[in-house]
Amino acid sequence: MINLRQKNIQGKGTPHMISVKETSLQFNKKIKIDFSGGALSSDSGLLLYREFDAKTGFSRLIENMLKIKDPVTHTRHTNAKAVIQKVYQHLAGYHTDDEADELGKEPVFTTILGKKRLASQPTLSRLNQRVDNGTVQSLEAINQAYLDRLFALRFRTQMVLDVDSSNFETFGDQEGSAYNAHYQDMGFHPLFLFDALTGYCLKAALRPGNVYTSRDVVSFIRPALEHLRALSPGLDLALRGDSGFTVPELYTLCEGMDVFYAIRLKANPRLAKKAQELVDARQKKQVLPVGPSAVFYSEFSYRAASWDHARRVVVKLERPEGELLFQPTFIVTNMSLPAKAVIKFYQNRGTMENLIKEGKEGFAFDRLSSTRFEANAAKLQIRVLANNLQAGFRLLCLPKSWRKKGLRMDTVRLRLIKIAGKLVRSGRYLIFRLCSHCLYQKAFWQTLSQINRLPTPE
Repeated sequence: MINLRQKNIQGKGTPHMISVKETSLQFNKKIKIDFSGGALSSDSGLLLYREFDAKTGFSRLIENMLKIKDPVTHTRHTNAKAVIQKVYQHLAGYHTDDEADELGKEPVFTTILGKKRLASQPTLSRLNQRVDNGTVQSLEAINQAYLDRLFALRFRTQMVLDVDSSNFETFGDQEGSAYNAHYQDMGFHPLFLFDALTGYCLKAALRPGNVYTSRDVVSFIRPALEHLRALSPGLDLALRGDSGFTVPELYTLCEGMDVFYAIRLKANPRLAKKAQELVDARQKKQVLPVGPSAVFYSEFSYRAASWDHARRVVVKLERPEGELLFQPTFIVTNMSLPAKAVIKFYQNRGTMENLIKEGKEGFAFDRLSSTRFEANAAKLQIRVLANNLQAGFRLLCLPKSWRKKGLRMDTVRLRLIKIAGKLVRSGRYLIFRLCSHCLYQKAFWQTLSQINRLPTPE
């Protein structure tokens, strides 16, 4: 049995008696537990993120660029500050608006956000009701401006762009929710563009659940390519996509903008015939005995009925052990690499699935609970901002050994954010005394040192 009893305590500067529960434990009667420890936090590592924020101007971009049609002037919790609060909640793993009430006077959150109390759940819910398509577009512009700052901090000569869609399960009467035959589920069907080399989400668009994978993909990608070309004309760009993106206009777009691409083609009778001809020619030159696995690579020129000209198609022909037939993988490309290298380059697009998975598990991309479609679209953009704040933080500030391991957000959160600390107020300072037994003190100081090395913002 656990013994609970009421205990009246009066802390320093507390005008009234506070009633708390104190617990005795059966295995050792000398141990007692209560929640009267004072201004303690379990999220002290957010101080690092706030310092990185100040160095990169993240919050200032939101304050300067966010657009919400709101006739009410909010003195305590502006719309911009509410969005910033949401970003920090996502970083710490508090993904729902309801958790804002529990965090109300949390010492780290109130300190980094410069408030006596956080915006409450009703305040955040009212924000969700006010957002519109203009708000979504302003959040997209904020994301682009922030990525430009991150790119400026670490110059790059190459980018590998992965495009893909995903399924976000929905519940109840949510605007835009529809049945998707591919996923066999009710949900949304968003589109994403990631940079595989950094983990930055370059762009995201929430779409109704019943749209086809490639719907509007050219208009989705074109502005991103134009921006990157204007930002860095000599940048080497390469685009990868699965068979859902076999859109001739996408090939033409890439070719016109000097962008390499490798996109999987769906098999059809003409391609299957080409593949069989390659197998027959190979078997004439080399005996391929049935039983052991076998694989070879080749290429041919191919023009589909919807294409305006022939394009290079590389093919991987693989026969699993014990099988009779070769299974082809077709990739249309404008790359000049050998066929095997093109196939390997395409196969590395598995990174994209991991990046979307990270967005879902680390930042709750898919937990969109509003009934209004525009509110959910804005929520997704805010979570993309949190994802990119973390991606920049990881790339520019985390210890090199951690970056090499490719730690997921859940692990970084556990090691670097979930650090116990106590806020001590002196006449001039706010002192956070962090846990002496934290296992990752060295990584904490290394990260802070890396943040301090970043150039001071103008």
